[in-house]
Order: sequence, then structure tokens, then C-alpha cells
Amino acid sequence: MIATLPLKKMSIQDKISAMESIWEDLCQNAGDIASPEWHKDILKEREKNRNPALIHFLTGKMPKSKSGKKSGE
Repeated sequence: MIATLPLKKMSIQDKISAMESIWEDLCQNAGDIASPEWHKDILKEREKNRNPALIHFLTGKMPKSKSGKKSGE
């Protein structure tokens, strides 16, 4: 079923409310949705290229390495 909304007639707030309702429903059923294989590849690439200095700048905490020690120790 494809529902159509009268987007041209809807206010910005009505559109945001509709998106929030859809997002809430998707989140409640997130376990039913499988991530595509390419998504895992992107996450692996981002993990490989992460910048510990930038993470520290944004969070104030140095990230832990895979060994469990903070980066730079």
C-alpha cells in the first residue's frame, strides 16, 4: 500500500509530525529490517579511517583501541 499525503497543502509542522510518526514506527520495527551488505562495508571503512584526535576534540575523551587501552597510551 502506498499512502500519498497532500504535501503541497501541508504546513512545515504537519510534514515534520508525519516524518516523526513514520520514524517512530520504523524504530519500533527496526529488528525486522536487515542492513544491506554495503552498509557493513562502509562502517568497516569508517572504523579503519577514524581519527582519534578528532574524536578526542569532539567528545573530550580519547577512544579506546581494540586492545582496550586508550589511543596514545
